[in-house]
Amino acid sequence: SSCSLGHRQGQGPLHLLPRGLVKSTLSPASGWPKDCSEVSAGSPSSVYIIQPTGLDPIVVYCEMNATDRGWTVIQRNRQSTDITWAESWSTYKYGFGDVHTEYWLGTEYIHHITKQKVYQVRFVIWDATDNIKFADYNLFSVEDESHGYRLRLGSYTGTAGDAMDSDNPRKVHNNMKFSTKDRDQDTYRGNCASRYGGGWWYSACYSVQLNVKGGITWGSLCKGNCKASATLIKPALNH
Repeated sequence: SSCSLGHRQGQGPLHLLPRGLVKSTLSPASGWPKDCSEVSAGSPSSVYIIQPTGLDPIVVYCEMNATDRGWTVIQRNRQSTDITWAESWSTYKYGFGDVHTEYWLGTEYIHHITKQKVYQVRFVIWDATDNIKFADYNLFSVEDESHGYRLRLGSYTGTAGDAMDSDNPRKVHNNMKFSTKDRDQDTYRGNCASRYGGGWWYSACYSVQLNVKGGITWGSLCKGNCKASATLIKPALNH
């Protein structure tokens, strides 16, 4: 279950660690897991060190369960967050926040994780009345920086609604490049990230906005009043 991702967690602060700090830590003989799916089954949901191919070790939150491979949490937010989310391209690139509460793992790190193999994604949304809904896409990848960290999604299943993909070109997120307040790669005449307060895969502009202070939106499920969100990835089934 993903219920332990609840947005009321009050664990002590542990920020994303500088790469040098983790690099000096003695790694296990077998090396660090490449993502949370390689953390031993039955381990608790907690903060772990992983080392995706081509990267120094990084700190992530792993959502674990007893019967399945763990999920790597790449994003988490709540309505009452202290984070502004209105950050620069370079800040989004390398991540920010607190891995125990609200954070963005880092667009560069997300890209490196998803190029290791074929991944799936689960968006977990707490709606306006705190009901937990899911949106699963059977494929998830983020292209490299030279391609604008473009998002690629597969087909949808779930209970939250297929808000990331749309027939409306002004509201679609699939196949969009990532935009921030200082790097505008959306299809809007202005800058969606500046206007709406956070980096995201905007078109002109959005039906989903998870990286925002106080206005979390998922399609028609909760427009600006979602209680919380989390974004989790793991290798796709049969991969």
